[in-house]
Amino acid sequence: MCNACMPIPTQEKNIDEFADQLMGMLNQGALSLMVSIGHRTGLFDALAELPASTLEEIASHTGLNSRYVKEWLGAMVSGEIVTYEPGDQKYRLPETHAALLTRSASPDNIAVFAQYIGLLGQVEDKIIDCFREGGGVGYEHFPRFHEVMADDSGQTVLAALDEHILPLISHLIPALDSGIRVLDIGCGRGRALLHLAARFPNSEFVGYELSEEALTYARGQAMKRGLSNVRFVQRNLTGFKTAAEPEAFDLVTAFDAIHDQATPQSVLNGIYKTLKRGGTFLMQDIHASSHLENNLDHPIAPLLYTISTMHCMTVSLANNGAGLGTMWGEELALEMLKTAGFTDVGVHQLDHDIQNSFYIMQKS
Repeated sequence: MCNACMPIPTQEKNIDEFADQLMGMLNQGALSLMVSIGHRTGLFDALAELPASTLEEIASHTGLNSRYVKEWLGAMVSGEIVTYEPGDQKYRLPETHAALLTRSASPDNIAVFAQYIGLLGQVEDKIIDCFREGGGVGYEHFPRFHEVMADDSGQTVLAALDEHILPLISHLIPALDSGIRVLDIGCGRGRALLHLAARFPNSEFVGYELSEEALTYARGQAMKRGLSNVRFVQRNLTGFKTAAEPEAFDLVTAFDAIHDQATPQSVLNGIYKTLKRGGTFLMQDIHASSHLENNLDHPIAPLLYTISTMHCMTVSLANNGAGLGTMWGEELALEMLKTAGFTDVGVHQLDHDIQNSFYIMQKS
């Protein structure tokens, strides 16, 4: 039998083992919500600053309601995230745990990603309707989406941009220093562009984004920082293949944006069109295979397939789009890039980043 026809091996569990797995799943899912709350309220940051402290001391330090803090601490202690001494009734966040849960730990702050669980849960009813009727759930139904994505981008893109991502392209930093035109597709709140515009004042930066809410934030930040070399444009990229300005940019970037598009092939075709000859396209997207059987050992595959079902795929389908989803994978990505005109594509992973691949290519 050919390998493609072989069944995917699974480890069948007895009923007790599977019951334990399911109970663990429920506990960990519940803790994800509590970890998100700990991040958003600043409780983890506060606990990292404090010595072992009582409930009253923690509530006073944070200015939060003590009854809610008490119940949250109950989840944290029973979930083995925070320690508790019953004798003096003091709580403590171990340093090794703070190293993965606080803002000062970025880019290693896993609490940032816990926010997706609550965010996605808010559209569960609408997603169930889509299971039954088809269609999708639009961006407007995801409160805080751009805020959470900006947090995510701060971890995976912004924190690695100078030291790891830009050096992947040997000529890029000198070119940015001299002055080039740069376009960022799906720029969101513009954190990457704002950083680049501040670092490279001789270059010109343009961000395309559909969300006016995200653009308002980005423009406000540009004004606050006094950056005159960056502008943010509201743009629906459907049909970008024909609408793109020919050979207008030296560099185009797309950070975790292509697989969400309604017409991703048209967007890639437009990117090829708008690049100057010899220009570079840098695409960050999810590190995965297009084939399920190749993703079984991926450390966060269940999370990524969930995000795909409840956000990335559905927002594209809401616009009658392709619905590629988060896990469109390297094989399909390379095929679509070749269709767009990119014949020599390098794919890179960064040692610290299990989530993303970086595709680098030039227009011949």
